[in-house]
Amino acid sequence: MQISFISPTVDLSGGARVIAVYAQQLKRMGHTVRVISPPPADVPLRRKVKSWLMGNGWPKVPSRHESHLDGTEIDHRVIDRWRPIMDDDVPGGDAVIATWWETAEWVAALGARKGAKVYFIQAHELHEYTPEARVRATYRLPFHKIVISQGLQRVMSEQYGDATVDVVPNSVDPTQFFAPLRGKQPSPSVGFLYAGQHFKGLDTTLAALEILRSRIPDLGIIAFGAQRPSDSLPLPKGAEFFHLPPQHEIRNLYARCDAWVTASRSNEGFNLPALEAMACRTPVVSTRAAWPEEAIKSGWNGILVDVDDVQGLADGVEWVLSRSDPEWRNLSANAYATAAAGSWEASAKLFENALEHACRRSMRGEICGKCRMRSKS
Repeated sequence: MQISFISPTVDLSGGARVIAVYAQQLKRMGHTVRVISPPPADVPLRRKVKSWLMGNGWPKVPSRHESHLDGTEIDHRVIDRWRPIMDDDVPGGDAVIATWWETAEWVAALGARKGAKVYFIQAHELHEYTPEARVRATYRLPFHKIVISQGLQRVMSEQYGDATVDVVPNSVDPTQFFAPLRGKQPSPSVGFLYAGQHFKGLDTTLAALEILRSRIPDLGIIAFGAQRPSDSLPLPKGAEFFHLPPQHEIRNLYARCDAWVTASRSNEGFNLPALEAMACRTPVVSTRAAWPEEAIKSGWNGILVDVDDVQGLADGVEWVLSRSDPEWRNLSANAYATAAAGSWEASAKLFENALEHACRRSMRGEICGKCRMRSKS
């Protein structure tokens, strides 16, 4: 197949990592794959002025961001400036894949010959910073949808009336995220991803850690993220923070933790760091949201608590940290087994099947776009 992924500006986010993985896997499977994206957008004038008034200088727009596509053999085409991707930017093909609500608007405007129109949905993108009406409208477009979780499949069916949706779960690269067998540390440590978006629940995590520090004074706290800690969401005193750590070092941060904490408020995405932490043999304490709700069994490979339950999150982490060494090792082994149950190769095969499904649907006129390949019986 000739496959085009239409991406927003690529970077080091988890969503961009997944796009890069599937592009590489599909290429290895013999398909012709390209990723088409705009360069970074200009900084709005009001933000430039605010930066200058605060003594931070006049911000410059980078020509590109470091991304998970760097160093790969994927045909990555960056258009001339930040703008919608249009017909002239996209060659004809069998499948053209929107990867974000805004790119779905762009793909909707492309001609039919660009391929069967597919919407790869990694989250239900209704956030405080997205236009709700426009976002919801993209989920009603006559595209074939591929989602990463059963929760998202339910959302597409119940809220948008689309029951013909393929689920392709994320996985983890065992050559990148791994750790040797280990026991509990003499002084316990917990870790989390520092991401300030409201739906990530960072405020809940930080509040739970304050409770834990009052119970376990020597508790080590490790965090990393793409944004530096802000004054409105400060790290606990003494916490270690790693800003944009090199990709090959992230596994060591997971492996330094006796528990990984995540407090997402959204049950309609995935939460890739939780899976990566499990691959590094770290039990996860999570709210009942996204992939952890589907994968974690309390007391077996981690702990699940209700969304926004600060006390429950603190109690869950304390329970993990208070296990005996043999008990903690069992939790660790089960967390690892959860992550090891899947693979990117298996997920890529499901993704390929979903694209073939999209092509068959386009040939029957059920979705927009035209696939050039012959339908498989």
